[in-house]
Amino acid sequence: MAASDTTGTTDQQIPVRVFGGPTALFEYGGLRFLTDPTFDAPGDYPAPGGPALTKTAPAAGSPDDLGPVDVVLLSHDEHPDNLDTSGRALLAGIPLTLTTPGGGRRLRESLGTKVKGLGDWESVELERPGGGQVTVTGVPAVHGPGRREDVEPFVGEVVGFVLTGDGLPTVYVSGDNASLGAVEETAARFGPVDTAVLFAGAPRFPVLFDGAPLVLDSAQAAEAAKILGARRVVPVHFDSWAHFTEGRDELVSAFAAAGLADRLSLG
Repeated sequence: MAASDTTGTTDQQIPVRVFGGPTALFEYGGLRFLTDPTFDAPGDYPAPGGPALTKTAPAAGSPDDLGPVDVVLLSHDEHPDNLDTSGRALLAGIPLTLTTPGGGRRLRESLGTKVKGLGDWESVELERPGGGQVTVTGVPAVHGPGRREDVEPFVGEVVGFVLTGDGLPTVYVSGDNASLGAVEETAARFGPVDTAVLFAGAPRFPVLFDGAPLVLDSAQAAEAAKILGARRVVPVHFDSWAHFTEGRDELVSAFAAAGLADRLSLG
């Protein structure tokens, strides 16, 4: 594997399979990671303290299609479009789930030591098959516009992740983040990155923050790619739910307008 001349990137391209919504499976350092598992059927799903969320399309596969999963990277556990009933059942059979500090406390009741919450810049070391380690670091994320302390009382805490390892590309998983400031903080520590799994879709609710997006819109996703110096962007969290207000077409247009069409990886 030949390294590029940009720190944090390599010529290696990690395989990523997107299942729809926020759910993606990727291999990294010999380990298999799954983001925000959502495999329930289309329908209406209650959300704590808010309106029901409507799933409009099934996942592009079932839990049986995953094969072995070593780690779930869960941006947060409180919303059914990020962790649904099928996803919760799946966690019991997976060795480790990494999530928010609050989610770690809640899920520990059922999962015990199989779950760990990560605060900002807190890391865990995972043993790679055949030797070596993968480091997963929790990075800032804000699930809405404005300051974290103003947003979290309404929509809860979220976390992003950065994966690093000797001889491996740097991977960023944004989680349900709407803050370019959080992206800038992450880029300052870890950029440039090879692959950015960016949650997008511009989900909106009129009753929350005057209808401002709760996660990156398409133009912000393109800006995040610039900030990160990302060689490749795999967008997730832009389809299969009625509250996502921007989809594939908007992402393609935004990345083209930003001169980043070649960075966008859509299945």
